[in-house]
Amino acid sequence: MSLVELFFIAVGLSMDAFAVSVCKGLATRKISAKHLLLVGAWFGGFQALMPTIGYLLGSAFESYITSFDHWVAFVLLAFIGGNMIREAFSPDEDSVDDSFSAKTMFIMAVATSIDALAVGVTFALLPNVNIIVAVLFIGCITFILSGVGLKIGNLFGLRYKSKAEFAGGLILILIGLKILLEHLGIIHF
Repeated sequence: MSLVELFFIAVGLSMDAFAVSVCKGLATRKISAKHLLLVGAWFGGFQALMPTIGYLLGSAFESYITSFDHWVAFVLLAFIGGNMIREAFSPDEDSVDDSFSAKTMFIMAVATSIDALAVGVTFALLPNVNIIVAVLFIGCITFILSGVGLKIGNLFGLRYKSKAEFAGGLILILIGLKILLEHLGIIHF
């Protein structure tokens, strides 16, 4: 997996955390460095942890699904991406909470990183994925974008939330499609 592909996966995965961070920024009157570090550490940490767990699970079952692994990767990424796009157009308002307590942040970090678990399973099925580099990269990108989202939410409100979710979903679907088409021999990158 190339660094460019990994970057796009990291950005796509971080869009849920970005969107939640925008909401947190909207609810927080004054953003401090502590807030930026907390949001980045919680979201970035879980975005790194979950693909690691998914990778370990996927590696354990790899021999059973090798013949159709490209389809598994495509379906997982398309499902995750489709769900993100659906959420981008959902009229439901997210509840805005200004709490940075461990309990609140834990719940949000887990909720925004479930998709990364499935991507970790996908990593186990793909050749040439250095999981350590991948999870560190995903964690760092999410750390940065979560802090940016917190600041944007504080300055501009919810204007970018749905656009970020839509873009993240589209990126994941396109990467899943690329994996499938490459494995089927239709395209070569």
